[in-house]
Amino acid sequence: MDSFNETESCLIPMPLLLEEEKQSAALIKKIEREKTLLARHFSNYLHVNSDLSRVLVSFQGNKNESGYRWFKYKEGFSFALVNYCFDKCSIRDGKILDPFAGSGATLFAASRRGLNTVGIELLPIGCEVINARKYALANTKTIVGHIKKWLAEKPWKNRELKRTKFNHLRITKGAFPEKTEMMLERCLAALAGMRDAAGKSVLRLALLSILEETSYTRKDGQYLRWDYRSGRTNGGKKFDKGEIKEFEAAITIKLHQILDDLNGENDLFATNHESQAAGNIEVLRGSCLEIMPKLNTNSFSAIMTSPPYCNRYDYTRTYALELAMQGMGEEGIRSLRQQMLSCTVENKPKDNLGDYYSESLLNDVQSIFKSQNLLCAICDYLDDLKEQDLLNNPGIARMVRNYFFEMIPTMMEAHRVLKADAPFIMVNDNVQYAGIGIPVDLILSKIAEDIGFRVETIWVLPTGKGNSSQQMGNHGRQELRKCVYVWRASKGKSASL
Repeated sequence: MDSFNETESCLIPMPLLLEEEKQSAALIKKIEREKTLLARHFSNYLHVNSDLSRVLVSFQGNKNESGYRWFKYKEGFSFALVNYCFDKCSIRDGKILDPFAGSGATLFAASRRGLNTVGIELLPIGCEVINARKYALANTKTIVGHIKKWLAEKPWKNRELKRTKFNHLRITKGAFPEKTEMMLERCLAALAGMRDAAGKSVLRLALLSILEETSYTRKDGQYLRWDYRSGRTNGGKKFDKGEIKEFEAAITIKLHQILDDLNGENDLFATNHESQAAGNIEVLRGSCLEIMPKLNTNSFSAIMTSPPYCNRYDYTRTYALELAMQGMGEEGIRSLRQQMLSCTVENKPKDNLGDYYSESLLNDVQSIFKSQNLLCAICDYLDDLKEQDLLNNPGIARMVRNYFFEMIPTMMEAHRVLKADAPFIMVNDNVQYAGIGIPVDLILSKIAEDIGFRVETIWVLPTGKGNSSQQMGNHGRQELRKCVYVWRASKGKSASL
């Protein structure tokens, strides 16, 4: 691994009104100065890691892997990355925590090594994916029988089944061709009549996994993009998503895929050693902000996770079809969005943190936040642009501030529940707003130090991520680092920390 010594520059055009140029220029100068100081502080810890690629540090690394390919959870990382990090950090025993469990890559990869795991996940789709895999682990033969029965009986063609209505949200109405929705509703009716929880869970997952490919929609970070054949517009731009799969073809391929994985010798559920039992997987549904304070101190040997990025992605919109099928209503969507770590422009400040944390801890959170010179300078600059109506969305300033504020108690709780010298491994992306590159890796690592972690390394992927097309048009191309951080909990820390 080569040392990473590049100091980030911040070349920011200033299309500002003359009377406000001095104030804005001073804020930009402060950002540049603080960014340089922070880059120097961590210069010995930033290392380009040629072992890592964007495929490995993303869901793409799972797309051909047995068990992991059942559902396309694009925001996750690969199980191969978990194995790499566990090997590099010598994680061989104890209990593992993932406070943003997603579809469970950390949980299942660790379980395969014989390690017990706990995952916290707020999104219902993540919980359903994990639970279906757990059922498959314990009830393989039963589930194989149910899949073969569906392939033989084809319930989607059974006209005698009284269809179970797909309860659309406002943003999903008209998402399917009429024939597709009819066949989907017959399958939902068939599921409603099933008593075996294991078979029902895996067959539901099969349906959930084909919603996007059989619909007129495509996930696109902040929203669903609609194909022109739907009759809905995308701001006047014609979007062609390509092939829209027929329902029968899609469900048949998916059922055979799951069947092949369950019958395979080198599947998701095999442990690394024949004599080794798979570790237990526990899933806690809800927000890590609420759940982590309830976990025991010094109880975990490692944490590996990837929180939502500070990139405006709205999971309640990108997974709207899945949430609708899971019975989520409009009020539930709004509540779910607000419970998420602040990563969308619609997130409001979380006024209920006092329900989970002591006044003393929240005072510490405030002190740590205010001591982050670069972060505060960035927030001041975004607030300045907001006042001048120069942000493409005024909610960006609030989102960035709240994202880092909410990460602080999450990281404090992580330090508390970890054993001494245990690793905290995080995958995250740097972001850019209004021409400002925000080094999330350096800001979070400084916060980690202030909490009591020791920064061991910040692995930098050889190839970074470009900023958005809109950002490039306004500010030019700026490659953003994509990193994996490794921090260690304090040695000899006490239960009082």
